Amino acid sequence: MSESSVRTRVWRNGQLESEHIEFDQVSDFLAQPDCLVWADLCNPDDELLAKLAKELELDPHAIEDARDEHERPKAMRYATHMFLTTNAIRYDANSGELVSTRVSAFTLQRGFFTVRLDDAFDISSVVQRWDDNADLIKYGPRALIHGLLDEIVDGYFQTVESLDDGIEELEDDLFDENSNAARQLQRRTFALRKSLVEVRRTVLPMREVVNTAMRRVNESDHNAELAPYYEDLYDHVLRAAEWTESLRDMISSVFETNMALADLRMNLIMKKLTSWAAIIAVPTAITGFYGQNVPYPGFGHEWGVWASVASILLIALALYGLFKRKDWL
Repeated sequence: MSESSVRTRVWRNGQLESEHIEFDQVSDFLAQPDCLVWADLCNPDDELLAKLAKELELDPHAIEDARDEHERPKAMRYATHMFLTTNAIRYDANSGELVSTRVSAFTLQRGFFTVRLDDAFDISSVVQRWDDNADLIKYGPRALIHGLLDEIVDGYFQTVESLDDGIEELEDDLFDENSNAARQLQRRTFALRKSLVEVRRTVLPMREVVNTAMRRVNESDHNAELAPYYEDLYDHVLRAAEWTESLRDMISSVFETNMALADLRMNLIMKKLTSWAAIIAVPTAITGFYGQNVPYPGFGHEWGVWASVASILLIALALYGLFKRKDWL
């Protein structure tokens, strides 16, 4: 586990003034009406979170939610601040696993504070997004919220796109007759289905998180210029949610088709086995009926018995090898 770290920034009148202030100085800058303060706490311990709560007079329930990595994504409005928490996700194509990390934020009148439980989410990409849209900083914390949420939602799109590519690969391999490939297909289908469920649990609640932040912007006349940015962000969340819906239908179709193909392959094998049984049943019935009373090679001699046993074993082994190679056994 990484050590606790704090990263800070101060803007004055929309212009970056300082990037490395002491955490104890945060309150001093917050008291200045022309300043905007941001601080990021990565992997904070209980002492650091308690210090943050005391310094900013934050609601204890919000602090508890920020510490809980299993908390449902949500946005809450309190008397002096707004709290939001959500998950940043990415899909690791090499391991086939979904990587999720908790990101929370506290918004004050002139301050914005992010809390990350680990360093899996790169906050530098958010800072770069703020720098690329430096003209929005003059609108205060709402602009910082937009940059953070926009970066997280873009991660949703990348994750969903990766899952989409994975499902397309499943569709390409769906009609492979190789039995090992069929078993691998089932494992990959299950893994993608599991990842998709986790993505939906993250993306769907994000609509309410963005909607809550957007309402705060619409209620502030001096932030009206940010409204189109939030509307575009909300549209992106809806598109990501709709994309997950279509992927759920696709993965269900792949799963059902794979089961139908497995049943079809089983029916073909049963047909072949039945055919072989019919072929073998004919000489078995004839020799059993006549009791092999006619002379045959080795008739009346001991070596004939051993030749008969050897023939049975060789034929049985040959059939076993044939069926094994065709994966009927």
